[in-house]
Amino acid sequence: MHPAPSVIVFTTLSGLGFGLLFFLGLGLPSVSGFVAFAFFAIGFGLAVIGLLASTFHLGHPERAWRAMTQWKTSWLSREGVCAVAALLILALYALGPVFFGTRWPVLGAIGSALSLATVFTTSMIYTQLKTIPRWNMGLTPVVFLSFSLAGGALLAGQVQLATLLLTIAALVQLAYWVLGDKALARSGTDLGTATGLGARGSVSAFEPPHTGSNYLLREFVFVVGRKHAQKLRVIAWVFAFAVPVALLLLPFHHLLAALAVLSHLIGVAVSRWLFFAEAEHVVGLYYGKR
Repeated sequence: MHPAPSVIVFTTLSGLGFGLLFFLGLGLPSVSGFVAFAFFAIGFGLAVIGLLASTFHLGHPERAWRAMTQWKTSWLSREGVCAVAALLILALYALGPVFFGTRWPVLGAIGSALSLATVFTTSMIYTQLKTIPRWNMGLTPVVFLSFSLAGGALLAGQVQLATLLLTIAALVQLAYWVLGDKALARSGTDLGTATGLGARGSVSAFEPPHTGSNYLLREFVFVVGRKHAQKLRVIAWVFAFAVPVALLLLPFHHLLAALAVLSHLIGVAVSRWLFFAEAEHVVGLYYGKR
């Protein structure tokens, strides 16, 4: 798949934002006044910027609100509903610690649950696509949720919890890469199934179906070299997990915490780029690109 910058920004920032809001809804960290306002501002800012970025990949961004009307059948619509509900409820919840020095645990728990539900619905937009075997597996939602929780704990300053969740997310990422590399072959899809001629025997392409590019090739067929992919995987894994965990194991310092967050953000962004760039849409078989 073509790794559009808007979608990378969306999946990176919204996951971190809703991850932080999840912990804030549970009262972590236990802050009030201006400090609480700063934490909620970061969480809302990341989530909203991420959601707004996703609209730039649409042909008509001004019509994005209409997607929310199809919640019965569309994961994209469910994502929008969950996101708006989470933001509204947590905005009400934030009034307590910011202005009154108190918390409303039930309201916070509902907002936290909706924050995780938003991340889950985002992951299901990709998981449901049978045409992309690398996404169409149960580990995809686990990747999104583990990243969100790990990043949220890191932003919330929960050092021990963040260390544990980052380690879990690192293992999940490795498992996703291993299983994802075998997904297309395991799906049983080949040029024969792509053309509908497989029942007649082995199928091979005599010539490409087009002499030039087209929409399908631009959007659904993106080939990244294996050598480059492996380098980017190392960069993503080291920056997203190894460096933050190493920094968290050192005596706490605000500068080290900021570097851990920055490193994690860079690593997640690279991982998200690979998430799209390595996604092998089966339409590529028809064009001899797989």
